[in-house]
Amino acid sequence: MKIAMISEHASPLAALGGVDAGGQNVHVAALSEALAKRGHHVTVYTRRDATELPERVRVGRGLEVVHVDAGPARHVPKDDLLPYMGELADGVSRDWGQRPPDVVHGHFWMSGLAALDAARRPETGYRVPMLQTFHALGTVKRRHQGAEDTSPEERRWLEPGVGRSADRIIATCSDEVFELKAMGIATGKISIAPCGVDLNFFSPEGPVAARKRRYRILSVGRLVRRKGVDLVIRSLPYLKAAGFEDVELLIVGGGGDSTVMHKDPEIRRLLDLAAELGVSGHVTLQGQVPRAEMPGIFRSADAVVCAPWYEPFGIVPLEAMACGVPVVAAAVGGLRDTVVDHATGLHVPPRDPEAIASALSLLLENPTLRAKLGQAGERRARTRYSWDRVAAETEKAYQLAVAGAPASASAGIVPMEGAAL
Repeated sequence: MKIAMISEHASPLAALGGVDAGGQNVHVAALSEALAKRGHHVTVYTRRDATELPERVRVGRGLEVVHVDAGPARHVPKDDLLPYMGELADGVSRDWGQRPPDVVHGHFWMSGLAALDAARRPETGYRVPMLQTFHALGTVKRRHQGAEDTSPEERRWLEPGVGRSADRIIATCSDEVFELKAMGIATGKISIAPCGVDLNFFSPEGPVAARKRRYRILSVGRLVRRKGVDLVIRSLPYLKAAGFEDVELLIVGGGGDSTVMHKDPEIRRLLDLAAELGVSGHVTLQGQVPRAEMPGIFRSADAVVCAPWYEPFGIVPLEAMACGVPVVAAAVGGLRDTVVDHATGLHVPPRDPEAIASALSLLLENPTLRAKLGQAGERRARTRYSWDRVAAETEKAYQLAVAGAPASASAGIVPMEGAAL
């Protein structure tokens, strides 16, 4: 099958850890690689954000990335990219010429606009089946961020329009299905295929990073307020009161290395909070680290905490589970699917640092429980979240779109095999 991926701001070649680089980059890259290994030809179209980027980059057999001129050839925050989606669609359509792909798959709502535009141009004489993965929904973002939501106002009506116009939607978790239904999108055209994890890279075996204290708690991800890193810092005094004083909270992520990251306002806020709470000596901000070091960092932790306000899916819990480390997760969005409460980790209410501390206390005082949850998490990651399995489920969605599967609500949701709804 000839597959076109459109990922307007999240290039699979991009370095991870910046403000607009993270889980979507990993998802697009890993899914594309897995589909190529299954014998498909995949082309990922992304916006050129630097003048020196070549037009085409061959990543491997059956996989290439095409940089499309759409707006200025420099970094532009993703929330400012909407005016350039027509240019992105023009570039994609030109590259297709008279040999369109079998399917086009949009990632994020603005990519969906470009994918629909390129797929359904009357002058080309063809109509390419279009699938959409949202990665995050504006309705959820507005609910949690309110006035702090920086999305363009047009997202309110354009995003639901993408959902209604797409031939098929691939949701990453069961929670997303309910959000899509509330947006007026027929559930009959929704398939569920989660994010995956590189099981050859993330595993319990291998080097273990050194740590400073008896216990290590780990937080990994972009340092933006909605990720809830401050909640983990706020849990430290509760841990201390519970008798766990020799604890290090290692925070990995941010837009640069440790020499420049302190200029970031969010990092300054986190450091000021740690000082205010008297736990500065227990908090280490590592900054952005090479990907090759991440498995060892995961293995060095007693627990990984993921405490976002909301989370469409979340790759970090999968990486932790694949390394055999228990996860303390806010019971929101896709985290409720990924982390099984009291089986592979512990759920806590959102925005509750005392509950985070209580869950961590339970883990830190019980190495047997830590080992049990970690081993179960590793098994779950291997059996349910390999990228090959995710690619196979994505193939099924592509086949349904090509076959013109009915989009009526009575058709039913098509879940990933074995996935809970």
